Amino acid sequence: MAVCCWCAESFPAISRVRSLSSSAVSRQTVYKWVRRYLADGAAGLVDRSSRPYSMPRATSPEMTAKIVKLRGELHAGPVRIAAALGLVASTVGAVIRREGLPFLADIDRITGEVIRASSRRSNVRYEHPNPGDLLHVDVKKLGHIPAGGGWRVHGRIGAQHSGTGFDYVHVAVDDHSRVAYLEILPDEKGDTCAQFLHRAVCWFRSFGVIVRRVLTDNAWAYRRSTAWAAVCSVLQIRRRFTKPGCPWTNGKAERLNRTLQTEWAYSKPWTSNAARTAALAAWVSHYNTERAHTALGGRPPASRLAA
Repeated sequence: MAVCCWCAESFPAISRVRSLSSSAVSRQTVYKWVRRYLADGAAGLVDRSSRPYSMPRATSPEMTAKIVKLRGELHAGPVRIAAALGLVASTVGAVIRREGLPFLADIDRITGEVIRASSRRSNVRYEHPNPGDLLHVDVKKLGHIPAGGGWRVHGRIGAQHSGTGFDYVHVAVDDHSRVAYLEILPDEKGDTCAQFLHRAVCWFRSFGVIVRRVLTDNAWAYRRSTAWAAVCSVLQIRRRFTKPGCPWTNGKAERLNRTLQTEWAYSKPWTSNAARTAALAAWVSHYNTERAHTALGGRPPASRLAA
């Protein structure tokens, strides 16, 4: 270590070399610092980036542009974008971070505008081990679209309001597989909800899934309806309810409600209510069999039933 001792005595800026060479710092590191100081002075001792001089496997500017474009069009996460472009999700995520694109939680999923989001997330995630162990059920209320289109077609000033009521989208999603069954019904009364549950359970049974439990919020149709209780009793389904004031307890149904809004109900400016209704079946089929699902590692929900 004669060279190191000489440098330490000759150059005050690296007077720590002697002590460092006898501590946890290796001999090679000490010599590297000495060479840098001799070449560049004190500036040579500043920490340098570990980025390599060349990155032959870096994402091309063309592919980066495609990722940014899809992010803006779909408002989707890395898993869905990666599935669409034939990439891995980590690559897409790295590009999104490098380009400084906002988090999905910070934007309006319909318009893409950045908003101030407040999220009530839980660090505890659960998933039942088998299909049918738990069925999440909920209702999403959507206003009717007037003939010729609403404000998305004509603008808020020139839009006409039909005043004809609402569509009630009844949703049932399997906790394990995320396979979903949806119907548009005229109301959310107890009898209507009970009949929907019966059809949903029969539909899942056609795929070999036996529903054992159902989770809902505390709406009257689920908590007090005799028809709902009777259907659950006949089908031998145990009823479960969310904690009052905590709708995220039924999070999988709530998340599906948001997805169906952004990817179906508000995905385009519909010119009639019938056109939007007719498009639901195709979207549900796409969701179940083709759409990459983030929680399933980029696979569609039907893949879990097939497994």
